[in-house]
Amino acid sequence: MTDELKKEIQAMDFETAFAALQENIAMLEGEELPLETALEVYERGQLLAQRCAELLESAELKVQQLSQISDSSDSAEG
Repeated sequence: MTDELKKEIQAMDFETAFAALQENIAMLEGEELPLETALEVYERGQLLAQRCAELLESAELKVQQLSQISDSSDSAEG
């Protein structure tokens, strides 16, 4: 996998990466791909899945932090 592709995937937002991942899954499930191509698509899919997981984890952390801030301000008012 090229560094250029890795950089391209790392620059994607969640929606873009998830849509690309869905396209990869459809390609692997629906087409008779040569082995070399299937391996490339699979590897790209792994990078896309990793990117989606990173973005979801980051979003979850932000939600937790916001919840803690909200809980702290509620406690301070009470």
